[in-house]
Amino acid sequence: MKIKPFRGIRPPQDLVELVSSRPYDVLNSEEARSEALGNEKSLYHIIKPEINFAPGTDEHDECVYQAAIEQFTLFKEKKWLVQDAEEKYYVYAQTMDGRTQYGLVVGAWVDDYMEGRIKKHELTRRDKEEDRMKHVRCLNANMEPVFFAYPHRDDLDAIIASVCQNTPEYDYVAAPEGFRHTFWVINDCEQIERITDIFAQIPAMYIADGHHRSAAAALVGAEKKRLNPNHVGDEEYNYFLAVCFPDNQLNIIDYNRVVKDLNGLSEAEFLEALRTDFNVQTMGTEIYKPNALHNFSLYLGGQWYSLTAKEGRYNDNDPIEVLDVTISSNLILDKILGIKDLRSSKRIDFVGGIRGLGELKQRVDNGEMKMALALYPVTMQQIIDIADSGNIMPPKTTWFEPKLRSGLVIHSLD
Repeated sequence: MKIKPFRGIRPPQDLVELVSSRPYDVLNSEEARSEALGNEKSLYHIIKPEINFAPGTDEHDECVYQAAIEQFTLFKEKKWLVQDAEEKYYVYAQTMDGRTQYGLVVGAWVDDYMEGRIKKHELTRRDKEEDRMKHVRCLNANMEPVFFAYPHRDDLDAIIASVCQNTPEYDYVAAPEGFRHTFWVINDCEQIERITDIFAQIPAMYIADGHHRSAAAALVGAEKKRLNPNHVGDEEYNYFLAVCFPDNQLNIIDYNRVVKDLNGLSEAEFLEALRTDFNVQTMGTEIYKPNALHNFSLYLGGQWYSLTAKEGRYNDNDPIEVLDVTISSNLILDKILGIKDLRSSKRIDFVGGIRGLGELKQRVDNGEMKMALALYPVTMQQIIDIADSGNIMPPKTTWFEPKLRSGLVIHSLD
């Protein structure tokens, strides 16, 4: 993998908590407007620029993109964002529930993405890519990082551990989630060179989170290359902003399903239909969490059930067929409930495990949904196997937490 250090644009220490924000795609315009209320320094003014206009303004309107440019310029003029004088790598650590994962913030090479060495496991939608491309184009910067995983290496772990002995540049707990974000600047030239050299030995990286941001950043870089008659290859637009974590530190949590109806079946008929492909066990009224691969938790009619897929109903040797999302989609959602397309069906919704299984119970108990299905989380190895085999994960499979904070560092394409 080809990476490079870069001159990060970032907030002064005393402003980082005011400037930094959650990523653009985890909240809607009104939530961003609410979080930025009374804070002119919030990055939302740039990454969710529709909040600078009256509620209901189309976020794709030309004036909204223009506002993002004006806000970015203002932030730099006011010194709320300041560019480092020299090219650096950075270490970004996130702590959640007492667990810390340590990422390297780098410029990732556009060609590694375009040629398939940065591997993806999700489909992207062209309209969402185009929106992010427009944002990257008009600001001439990667405002928000993408989240990569790399095969862990002891030599990189040792360098990161050494950097983390120093006083961090930023260290704070962010509201509303309560996760800790710690950030170091790597100033040692030898360490910077060594990191570049070690990454050159890594054959592939994997997009964990941020498929649309990755596509947009790489496509804008490729576009700039195509449009520049004097292109030589070392221009900053050949790289985009990524935080790279070792694969053995990442935490993937469950991504669950709630369904509005039983496709005309009674509760008893539905449970009977499940027994064809699953061993069904009544667990009572206490929340039951799946305890292993191919074990599912069903909440229906005030009761929790354990469902274990029977032998022969799945293929453990196929990277897609082995997934619990595939098993549940094929044997429950499609076969019994008649839900064929998870992306378009209005009868199903998805709930990130960060909200807990209590959220599933609540949505069934209040009558909004008829049943809930909780899945055992996929593993990082399953994601790697799928990406390596050139396959795509079924929709709504992975939920990474914590999310990367935006505004800790920005990458200019100049």
